[in-house]
Amino acid sequence: MTAHLRLAVPNKGRLLEPTLALLRDAGLVFDARERSLVSHCENFPLDILFVRTEDIVEFVGDGVAEMGITGANLLAESGRGLEVRASLHYGRCHLDAAVPVDAPAQRLEDLSGARVATSHPSYTGRFFREHGIPVDVVPLSGAVEVAPRMGLADAIVDLVSTGSTMLVNGLRSVGTLLSSEAILVANPGADGPATEVVTMLQAVVDGRERRYVMMNAPLAALSEIEALLPGLGSPSVLPLARPDMVAVHAVVGADEVWGLLGRLRAAGASGILVLPIELLVP
Repeated sequence: MTAHLRLAVPNKGRLLEPTLALLRDAGLVFDARERSLVSHCENFPLDILFVRTEDIVEFVGDGVAEMGITGANLLAESGRGLEVRASLHYGRCHLDAAVPVDAPAQRLEDLSGARVATSHPSYTGRFFREHGIPVDVVPLSGAVEVAPRMGLADAIVDLVSTGSTMLVNGLRSVGTLLSSEAILVANPGADGPATEVVTMLQAVVDGRERRYVMMNAPLAALSEIEALLPGLGSPSVLPLARPDMVAVHAVVGADEVWGLLGRLRAAGASGILVLPIELLVP
């Protein structure tokens, strides 16, 4: 391992901007100019390598970089046994099998004997073999969705985020092979500074999914309010100037906040503040 840890990240595409935002939210200071190949962090021994998303697994597997941020679908396609150190909760999509809207197939099992075009031939072939569904995989590097219309295949397996591309091309899903999102991968020898990077990035991911809730509450209603708060452990309870009132602080899931506010007010809470959390280390 070099003096500086090397982290491979996408140089373009839909994962680039959220990846840069994640690194900066973790407190890393670096200059990412257009067409930069390497950026050196000013406040941490880390070199950021900007490479094709499709090559990141290979860079990490071959030791060119100790860690990398890529899509779970690309790791699955590669078949490399890299360790997933963190799920980053952006770039979410799924690898779906789809057929023309007027095709008889309704389930993955109905694709038995079909020609299936995909840009993920290794994973697709492995998936159907493991599930005992014989298919003929047709590898394509792009424009997979047009394969049935061009007569190249009976079905496709392709990444889907909103499903709009499939609809435009007259396709419908018959099943999901894999759910994917951005992940942080590492080679087996990555430790020391690599562990610190994992902690940094995981703290940002965890913080984004939580909110810090503060409120005043009657002491008599404390038990009821505590029962409503599904946060990390027990909430903090602080005395106020009035002996019959307390301040209650808690960390709750971001998706739970709006369902909680009305119930907290009904229980007697007042002056409720909901604040974002920059970093959270459990």
